[in-house]
Amino acid sequence: MKAIAIGLLGLGTVGSGVVKIVENHQDKLIHQVGCPVNIKKILVQEPAKERCVKVDPGSLTSNPDDILDDPEIDVVIEVMGGVEKTRGYLLKALNNKKNVVTANKDLMALYGSELLTAASENGCDLFYEASVAGGIPILRSLVDGLASDRITKMMGIVNGTTNFILTKMSNEGLAYASVLKEAQELGYAEADPAADVEGLDAARKMAILATLGFSMKIDLDDVNVKGITAITEEDLRYGKQLGYTMKLIGIADRSGDKVEVSVQPALLPDAHPLASVNNEYNAVYVYGEAVGETMFYGPGAGSLPTATAVVSDLVGVVKNLRLGVNGSSAVTPQYEKKLKQPEEVYSKYFLRLLVKDQVGVFAEITSIFSAHSVSFEKILQLPVKEQGLAEIVLVTHHSSLKDYEDILMELRDMEAVNQIKSSYRVEGSVRQ
Repeated sequence: MKAIAIGLLGLGTVGSGVVKIVENHQDKLIHQVGCPVNIKKILVQEPAKERCVKVDPGSLTSNPDDILDDPEIDVVIEVMGGVEKTRGYLLKALNNKKNVVTANKDLMALYGSELLTAASENGCDLFYEASVAGGIPILRSLVDGLASDRITKMMGIVNGTTNFILTKMSNEGLAYASVLKEAQELGYAEADPAADVEGLDAARKMAILATLGFSMKIDLDDVNVKGITAITEEDLRYGKQLGYTMKLIGIADRSGDKVEVSVQPALLPDAHPLASVNNEYNAVYVYGEAVGETMFYGPGAGSLPTATAVVSDLVGVVKNLRLGVNGSSAVTPQYEKKLKQPEEVYSKYFLRLLVKDQVGVFAEITSIFSAHSVSFEKILQLPVKEQGLAEIVLVTHHSSLKDYEDILMELRDMEAVNQIKSSYRVEGSVRQ
């Protein structure tokens, strides 16, 4: 049995996990694929550096060509991160007829179509399961398990950092800044957390999910993105009073031949399955015309969960290699991209207003909503410390985004409205 030789680009958190799984699960891998799987070369910046995982020092190199140009290496696993330089490495690997496994969501969101085209042209596999939800096999489920169904909506929590922050804020009544600091100290958030808290990380993942789930090339620029930095303890408290839990939600929704893809803080009914997904965990809710509703749940990050997804992709590549069918599984997008316009996007909305405490103000506000045929599902009127002011919290029935944005503009122009304090989408109806 000829061993399959692997080249590993990167030996950080995920790379170390890949090494551990390949070494510790070698008997299972041999049983799965029918031959040994060996990591021949590992690209690192500093070969002499002390590491948390034991590897043969002779397998370490700082020269990528030792992997990319080695004719004996069959599969390149990329877990080094980065975009432009990494893109060059993977294009070279594919052009050298090497199969590729990557966990790089940034790369796949920006250059996925280019890399998949290169893989197809060279008869190679390019698998990227770990790029979206760590250890959750969501991409494989969409491509294989739900291949016969028509996906109409995917909605989920795909960023563990923001979910940890919102869980702590909600459960302990803490301010955003203090919870972010704790998340950084625990290693859940980077020193510069912008990609997570501004929603960009989740947006990249939703672009990948939507491209696969809808068979339509969705680019990062097609995703409407709003982060969590403006969420206050009051937003969460009033949401709770009305029976909602706040989450950063990625939404990919298809109606007919048009799609909407967004990432934004949204309020979910407490009884919705996603509302109970806490801390660093991820979950994706998938709606199919035939299967109905399914949910995929698990750890969205971490060394071994993410490495498990990477090695699962490796198993798929090696099975194809032994069957001689690498490159045959790539499917180009089937449909032309058509994005929904604001008048075609429907949702409920949560709105907090600070208004003058005068007779007739609420009637004036109601008339603005009525003019756009938008009614209220829930209303709270709350006392405030500022004299002569009142706070109103509303949840609307379904409205088009266009109508809702027009309503917000008219409210801002109203003399009696002191401030629009916050506004969020309300998602996830619950079956009784």
